[in-house]
Amino acid sequence: MRFLVVGAGATGGFFGARLAHAGRDVTFLVRSARAAQLRASGLAIVDPRGDVSTIAPNVVTRDELAGPYDLVLLGVKAYHLESAIDDFAPAIASETAILPMLNGMRHIDILSARFGAQHVFGGTCIVSTTLDDAGRIVQLNDMQELGYGELDGTDSERVRRIEHALHGAGFTANVSKRIVSDMWQKWVTLASLGGINATMRGTIGDVAVAPGGEAFALAYVEEATAVAAAAGHALSPAGLERIRTLLTTPGSPLTSSMYRDLLGNRPIEADAIVGDLVERARQLGVATPLVAAAYANLKIYERRRNET
Repeated sequence: MRFLVVGAGATGGFFGARLAHAGRDVTFLVRSARAAQLRASGLAIVDPRGDVSTIAPNVVTRDELAGPYDLVLLGVKAYHLESAIDDFAPAIASETAILPMLNGMRHIDILSARFGAQHVFGGTCIVSTTLDDAGRIVQLNDMQELGYGELDGTDSERVRRIEHALHGAGFTANVSKRIVSDMWQKWVTLASLGGINATMRGTIGDVAVAPGGEAFALAYVEEATAVAAAAGHALSPAGLERIRTLLTTPGSPLTSSMYRDLLGNRPIEADAIVGDLVERARQLGVATPLVAAAYANLKIYERRRNET
């Protein structure tokens, strides 16, 4: 199976490097500057214990891409999705599957509109990584899991081929027959975490002990879960309780990557993670004043950042 990994950043680079290290046929589609860096220094992963593993990746730029590929692993940020689609389009053939590792649901609509829903898988990834100044992927903990499946939940032949290809590749990979619901569960979690962090300008632990902080967090989660339920993907009682506990724990240092990007004056995925939830709530007739306020907060940050 030929893998094309779009992006060699903290997420795409991690899963792609693990696949390549396990002997899979992996090509990374990257921009020119990243291609030069990877060709010169390799693609390195620093694990939580400080050990470094480096591969010499097969990299191509847009002009060098020659398809087709069997599986496209899409590991870019939401704000780069449109340009990435144009870059990897030549890799798509009649049997190609696209497995996005983005958050939210809007990317599914965009990819399906461009390539047809039959090419698009649902996907969730759990990995905590970042890029250091040298372009190495730094693994912050041992969580490394990829969930995927057909959007309609069917057990297709290509799912089984992909399952075989991903097995034993250095991370946990699980087929899900309810991948869309899994994506909604993760989306509610991230939209709540990011919105709470950004609105309150603190960690979950900071918010939990602030006057009214816990009540705010729980009310925010309630709004987000109401949107999921109205969309036909209600969270299980156990799943909802896990989110409530996660986002109201005193002393927790937990922050979202979006909030960390905000603190670092970097681009953020406000539209895909929070804004699209507000828009779907509007379409479904669900009131989300707290989520909408968080989105306004994030857009003010984006506007000010773009003006400087």
